[in-house]
Amino acid sequence: MTVHFIGAGPGAPDLLTLRGRDLIAACPICLYAGSLIPDAVLAHCPPGARIVNTAPLDLDAIMAEIAAAHAAGQDVARLHSGDLSVWSAMGEQIRRLRAMGIPHTVTPGVPSFAAAAAALGAELTLPGLAQSVVLTRTGRRASAMPTAETLANFAATGATLAIHLSVHRLAEVAGELAGFYGADCPVAVVWRASWPDERLVRGTLGSIATAVGDTMERTALILVGRALAQQGFADSRLYATDYDRRFRAGRADAVQG
Repeated sequence: MTVHFIGAGPGAPDLLTLRGRDLIAACPICLYAGSLIPDAVLAHCPPGARIVNTAPLDLDAIMAEIAAAHAAGQDVARLHSGDLSVWSAMGEQIRRLRAMGIPHTVTPGVPSFAAAAAALGAELTLPGLAQSVVLTRTGRRASAMPTAETLANFAATGATLAIHLSVHRLAEVAGELAGFYGADCPVAVVWRASWPDERLVRGTLGSIATAVGDTMERTALILVGRALAQQGFADSRLYATDYDRRFRAGRADAVQG
């Protein structure tokens, strides 16, 4: 018996990895975060599968479901939205699985910031503008932010910021960041990226709070940075004719194929 943690992606049922889809189809038990994962993803479950929405369950109840599956020798597909490497609460579950001696695997998924960037048709790292992306959030009831992980500290780098779980504080966030990026810095707020009712609002740090108003909540992602303008940047050196790289045709040691 194995618990398969699977990143179920940002929402669109076809934004699953093939591995994730196949594991869901092979597991007789599926535990999923019902508030964030659409029913269409569950269509991959095999006929007769036990499907449990974990949204109303606490950690003890979730682990009890897994322990029962372990006793019955049944594999579990444990679905979390987006990718499991950030804000998935996978770590605390794996810690308990290790203590219980229950095997597990991890299959990555498409993260929400990547789906949001795709919806905008934007590259978040552009030469001369930004070469780093910071995934962060503001403090909230569930988990406090470490002292050094402040918006001001991240903004001081000039990196593109992908701010999660913070749209309820949009005006405050925009006001703080304007002191670093300028009030004219491009911003985009993407709600439910890749879902059928996806919504995008573009603006600047000076205008975005008014533009969004109270039309978005919870799953909206805030993207901030000069790269969002998609202009004022140089071509990368990667495809420059005079850039010496291993696979460039014409070099004696270039790999052909």
